[in-house]
Amino acid sequence: MAKPADVSTKRLISLAPNNWVKWVTQIPDVVAGEILNSEFQWISRESDVLIRVESKEYGKFLVLNELQLRYKPEMPRRMRAYAGLAEEKYKLPTYPVLINILKTGDAEIPTRFESNLAGLEVRQDYRVINLWEVDVKIALEQPLPSLLPFVPILKGGEDESIIREALRLLQADEQLNQLETVLAFFATFVLDSSLVQEIMRWDMTVLRESPWYEEILQRGKREERLSNIELSLEVKFGNEGLKLMPKISQISDLETLKTIQRSILTVESLDELKHILQNLS
Repeated sequence: MAKPADVSTKRLISLAPNNWVKWVTQIPDVVAGEILNSEFQWISRESDVLIRVESKEYGKFLVLNELQLRYKPEMPRRMRAYAGLAEEKYKLPTYPVLINILKTGDAEIPTRFESNLAGLEVRQDYRVINLWEVDVKIALEQPLPSLLPFVPILKGGEDESIIREALRLLQADEQLNQLETVLAFFATFVLDSSLVQEIMRWDMTVLRESPWYEEILQRGKREERLSNIELSLEVKFGNEGLKLMPKISQISDLETLKTIQRSILTVESLDELKHILQNLS
């Protein structure tokens, strides 16, 4: 399924790449260079963002940023694979970072892959950043605009006043105001849907004039619309929500798909969404 990279990963990191790599690596003198092609010959998907960087202390290396909506048990093995493929392709050491967006439970998330077969050992360390553990002050007070759309799910970011402040900061920047809808989407996890809609109506003109918002509303390809619906279902309802995709995938009318996508943001339960789908069909 489509990942949120087109609205929250490569695009966001490119807003302030130097500040981003300093934050994820905790290396003060690291400087971001080119954002590289992260498609590898041996696998069919792309890692989110691969950045060539340089540091006086560590020299040239790669920062591999892998964003996951929810942590999955296969991620340690996947991080090992991505790090190896990146090093093979670009002949540079790799600093892998796994960034988890939404909390799935209280179990500790591993920070390495390990295996031992007949005395042959393999180990791949990687840094883990859980956004729900990141203090919201980092996004609001430090120059990290890439985190602003995630404010509602950051630690301490669930208050209406803080979300409104994040919205104000997004609106104040021409590069960032296109991402207001992303902020609103994550706000639905901590505020009532009616309140989120009220906040967004607060300045709906800006939203309508936003190129990103217009792109989402007007995109003409059915498969892209379906990918957005699939993403929304997974984020809000998990695997149970994804069970609706076979039925939704049979719908060809773009206006109907648009209605479904909007409904996912506003409904309070999966049963309510099912009722809407039944009426639409």
